[in-house]
Amino acid sequence: MLEQNPQYLYLLTIFSVIVIFYRWFTVKTASKNLPPSPPKLPIIGNFHQIGPDPHISLGALAQKYGSLMLLKFGSVPVLVASSADAAQEIMKTNDLAFADRPTTSITDRLFYNSRDVGFARYSEYWRQVKSICVVQLLSTKRVQSFHNVREEEVDLLIQNIEYSKIVNLRDLFSELTNNVVCRVALGRKYGNDKGNSYKHLLKEMTNLLGYFRSIGDFIPLLYWIDRLKGLKGKVGKVADEVDAFLEGVLRDHRQGSTAPDDAYANKDFVSILLEIQKENLDTGLSIDDDCIKAVILDMFFAGTETSSTTLEWTIAALLKNPGVLLKLQTEIREIGRGKSKITEGDLAKMHYLKAVMKESMRLYFTAPLLMPREARQDVKVMGYDIRSGTQVLINAWAIARDPALWNNPEEFRPERFFNNPIDYKGLHYEYLPFGAGRRVCPGILFAVAVNELAVANLVHKFDFELPHGERMEDMDMTGVTGLTVRRKSPLLVIATPHV
Repeated sequence: MLEQNPQYLYLLTIFSVIVIFYRWFTVKTASKNLPPSPPKLPIIGNFHQIGPDPHISLGALAQKYGSLMLLKFGSVPVLVASSADAAQEIMKTNDLAFADRPTTSITDRLFYNSRDVGFARYSEYWRQVKSICVVQLLSTKRVQSFHNVREEEVDLLIQNIEYSKIVNLRDLFSELTNNVVCRVALGRKYGNDKGNSYKHLLKEMTNLLGYFRSIGDFIPLLYWIDRLKGLKGKVGKVADEVDAFLEGVLRDHRQGSTAPDDAYANKDFVSILLEIQKENLDTGLSIDDDCIKAVILDMFFAGTETSSTTLEWTIAALLKNPGVLLKLQTEIREIGRGKSKITEGDLAKMHYLKAVMKESMRLYFTAPLLMPREARQDVKVMGYDIRSGTQVLINAWAIARDPALWNNPEEFRPERFFNNPIDYKGLHYEYLPFGAGRRVCPGILFAVAVNELAVANLVHKFDFELPHGERMEDMDMTGVTGLTVRRKSPLLVIATPHV
């Protein structure tokens, strides 16, 4: 009968596969004490319970199943931590056990087999490259040495606003952060056709990156869907174009045709990495061209997308809360009295500004699930058994809105950070805008320096209102989840120079 009816054979095979997967997904090992789990479906696991905003969906599940949950995304076990205690056990107590990054097909292709700092597996190579970034590129001394670049680009931002009636702050913040990173990382800004191409490539890469982007990474049997959607081809095309652009950057530097476009001629990141490559040519360190290109891509994504999004949320939150904006204006304009602009030397005195920036990053997380980790070994977390290879998501968004940790967490109240030791450097697990532990973001100082200077000068220089008579209190603060969580619509304002 089977030979005469191949369709019956096909259906029987499909049914058998489903039964096998169902048993695989639902049967637990009796000897293991696993975290609570929501019910799963065959093949897809818990994917059906994840909406367009995964951090919100996972936060709702945590309310029902607890602050430490074990889910299945396809065939991949995923541990989700939604409390400060759970985050501390993962990122401090068991930091080494969870120091790995999961391998994904997209990051491997775009970041030269994940040879950057952000996506690289935990290894001696990663330790060496991270050390170079922290010491040579992102140290306090190095970040301070580029203060002129930040100040000049913020000046240009102010000029662009002064000559516009209705200002699209999203576009201008993106231009600001791109220009700063270009000058610091590549030695100069890229304009005209080459600049447009570079910005287009960054946008394309941003659209491709995301935890749930590739179905094949979670359900290998369905890898063909990625090809059917054209995802594989698009990733390959963008990766080739990015590589061609970066090859040109390296060639320009080696030929000496890239000269700094400012009088204060600091060495840019590419020049520093090329020097390290030359010095360590015979030492066995793996600082080859692919490594340099991967690290530079890290600088762009850490220094542009997240920073510009943070700036947009911060200004939107100030407009939404006029009382907070007035307090900030009072502080900044008093310190900047008689000055045409705020310099980085003024920022240390602006305590309310620092509280505003902290509160903005608490309430409006740009990366609410942080970057995923992976268990390198079997380990216990809060008494539960976690297997090697389990991926880990820290729902920093849910932790930062936990009413057990924060009074009135949905309110924008910078005062909560007055006389409060909580900081963003990864030592307080109720507040993790940059992560914590070994995989903490190494670019904290760089990001904070750009953001504080830009906000201070905007508030010092302009009074704001919304176009078309819209009331500030009625602003829509809906976010849309992509690589980062952005405002649903670009922030448009009318900026009037303050007299």
